[in-house]
Amino acid sequence: MYDDNLEERYNLAIDRVQEIAAYCDKEISGEFVSYFRNVAKFILKMDNLKSIVNKNAQDKMSMEELQLLNRSLYSDVADENYETSFANPEYSVSVMGELYGRILSFLYVEIRAMIVYAYEKRLFDLTVTAELFLEIYCLFTADVRPKYKEILDTVYWFVSDYSDITIEDRVAEQLDVNKTFATDIVMKSDLEDLRYLYKYGEYITSNEIETAKYLNSLPQSEIDAMASTYTEGFRMGFVLGNKDLSKKSIVNIRYCVGFERIVRAAIRQFEQMGLKPSIYRAAVNTINKRMNSKVGYYSTSPNKQMDYDHRFDNALYLDGDFVNRKLGALKAAYEKYKVEASHFAGPAVIEVFGEKPFEPINKKEALKLDERQQKLSVKYDSESGRLVNTYIKGEERSFTIIAYPIPEIASDIEDYRKIFADTVRINTLDYNRYKEIQQNIIDVLDRAEYVKVKGCNGNKTDMKVCLMAVENHDTQTIFENCLADVNIPLGEVFTSPKLKGTEGVLNVSRVYLNELQYRNLTIHFKDGMVTEYTCDNFDNSIDVDENGNALNKNKSYIKENVLFNHDTLPIGEFAIGTNTTAYVMANKYNIVDKLPILIVEKMGPHFAVGDTCYTWAEDIAVFNPDGKEIISRDNEITLQRKTEPEKAYFNCHTDITIPYDEIGEISAVMPDGSVTEIIRNGRFVLAGTEELNRPFEDEE
Repeated sequence: MYDDNLEERYNLAIDRVQEIAAYCDKEISGEFVSYFRNVAKFILKMDNLKSIVNKNAQDKMSMEELQLLNRSLYSDVADENYETSFANPEYSVSVMGELYGRILSFLYVEIRAMIVYAYEKRLFDLTVTAELFLEIYCLFTADVRPKYKEILDTVYWFVSDYSDITIEDRVAEQLDVNKTFATDIVMKSDLEDLRYLYKYGEYITSNEIETAKYLNSLPQSEIDAMASTYTEGFRMGFVLGNKDLSKKSIVNIRYCVGFERIVRAAIRQFEQMGLKPSIYRAAVNTINKRMNSKVGYYSTSPNKQMDYDHRFDNALYLDGDFVNRKLGALKAAYEKYKVEASHFAGPAVIEVFGEKPFEPINKKEALKLDERQQKLSVKYDSESGRLVNTYIKGEERSFTIIAYPIPEIASDIEDYRKIFADTVRINTLDYNRYKEIQQNIIDVLDRAEYVKVKGCNGNKTDMKVCLMAVENHDTQTIFENCLADVNIPLGEVFTSPKLKGTEGVLNVSRVYLNELQYRNLTIHFKDGMVTEYTCDNFDNSIDVDENGNALNKNKSYIKENVLFNHDTLPIGEFAIGTNTTAYVMANKYNIVDKLPILIVEKMGPHFAVGDTCYTWAEDIAVFNPDGKEIISRDNEITLQRKTEPEKAYFNCHTDITIPYDEIGEISAVMPDGSVTEIIRNGRFVLAGTEELNRPFEDEE
């Protein structure tokens, strides 16, 4: 594809890797022999996998044979085996020392992406990855050990030199509907034959198998109905946002392996809207990864600690020149696909929930961004976000997102089916009834100067949330009546609060954000901006960085994973969740800690730190079902887009929900000082909202 001699280069590389696997102890010595021999053997396993895929040999394998093959690809990093894997920086450092261990651990994780390259027949990626291994191996065959900078330079130039190709490939996966690797699996496979799950090359567990089995047991009418909830939500995002769907022809579908039957139905429904699917895998190479989050389709992670350990592998090469090179490559890629970008409608996402909650271990051996790199990371996110918006305009696109449980959520399949059925019920609650109830809340909030939010039962929340003033109550509103469209399930009213005067303490006893747990999370605000933050995740809260500087582990954890390395963030959203049905269901099955923020944010009031919900589309008029225009689409930060756009957006938005049982009071305070209570001690007390308490009463 990129080189007429690619096959020859690949074969030469594999020949040399075979020699290393057999004789590396004759060329190098000491603690590095085991590493290079094991990694060489892995590359040879990838060569064998390439042969299996190219010959379509897996089509003839039994389910048991495919399971064995899949396990062999991931066994050394799955579960407890990770403890003695060179993918584990802690183990790698213990064997090869800190100087070499971390960078060679990075190398092995990068090489493990060859699993995907083999399944997708990406010969270029297979070749250059094997060549990177050989280049670094050669540094160790000299009479003296290589200088660390020699290895670092090799990695740096590998990532930088190939960035034009790797970034263009990623953009093409998003916009080129002729890239049909995953689409073909969904649309052409016999979904009753679960061997199809192994065509992706993803790690397959009982989650994927049992999900597919369960969906296969449902009648087509139920599958179509679930798909319709999702696709109709996407369509309604355009209707309610006053955006023209007829100008679009591409929808990016994101899902988890096992949900193909719903995805197939959704693709057919999207086709009726004139949309073709683009489906791409969550990134596997370092340049396209976004920390430890997964954007695209994916399966159960073989090891979440591994994902977390390597979330900042870009610390090896992130500098100013690289940021400029990456931005240049991104611009060139979107320029090449600018026509397709103009037809891109947005992402339609199916999330899953139910995995065992993950509380990471912060390892000193894992790579970290230094302060300079943190600022560069923020710079890239900001500038790349603005760049992408010039090609995929925020005011012209939309999205939808829905979530379903996976079997791991329950102890047996029958309980799983009950939770799944209840989730479907939550996703399809009565639109019109909630519209009326939530309008009663909005009518009060529209006349308030600010909202008081106070915690109870040990929760230390004490927030004052200032609101934009409504000038014409007949035509304007400041809270969106959020129903089942882009953000499923329904059940919240939200606004972009006025930052000036918004202040106080936000506290949650326990919350999961982006699959990471936070205990006793506490954030302080002044004029709507974060000023202080801490949590109780790490008992020994002080650590020391590479330069001997003292670090607070809890603060670092929040800065990296909630503030995304920004020094501060604004409150981009204040909302009151009304989905008490979801709250009661979650507590009934004791799965609150396993629910995604998509559902949790509807189960109590929440604050989002970061951008508003109207980012890149503030100038588009948006209306509630009652016909009133939602005018609170900006705050003091986003208004800077008109003069200093680089300061207007942060490219992150993290919702933090306080559960009903930790809410003592939510009250609307009017300009004359009068107070109207909305929630008191976890129950709705505003007239017209009493029905929201029924799920609590039914459960009692």
